[in-house]
Amino acid sequence: MHLAEGKAKFIESWGALGTNWGVSRTMAQVHALLMVSSRPLCCDQIMEHLKISRGNANMNIHALMDWELAHKVLKPGDRKDYYEAEKDVIAMLKHIILQRKRRELDPMVKVLEEISLVESHCHESAEFCRMVRELKQFSRKADTTLENILASKSNWLYQAMFKAM
Repeated sequence: MHLAEGKAKFIESWGALGTNWGVSRTMAQVHALLMVSSRPLCCDQIMEHLKISRGNANMNIHALMDWELAHKVLKPGDRKDYYEAEKDVIAMLKHIILQRKRRELDPMVKVLEEISLVESHCHESAEFCRMVRELKQFSRKADTTLENILASKSNWLYQAMFKAM
């Protein structure tokens, strides 16, 4: 397999995988392209490679920067903005965990806190309160685990993953 063929397959596969993670295919493809590029790319290069519009490219580049998965690189003497992906896999994983936690777990914890104020007066409300308590307890443990992962050093995370396998 040639390099171009391997890159194309990776970009397409990462894009499909991204949809399973709740991000758009295009955002994941832009991320994949930046990850496997040996040098920073400008918006025009991203557009050309992925055959997407300028608006689509810009929107997804900015989304990746919001997730801290890509950042702007200045090239002296060039007025264009260039972008590159976070290349450290553990740092990338931590950024993804942090964003998923902020967007998914934190709002759910907030809702569980609010609805845990429901009073238990009958069998139905007792069952509701029991389920909310269990979900809240699980969410707190998940939150603590994710906070520990985010605070951990890279070598600890590698060791923990290898033990889990």
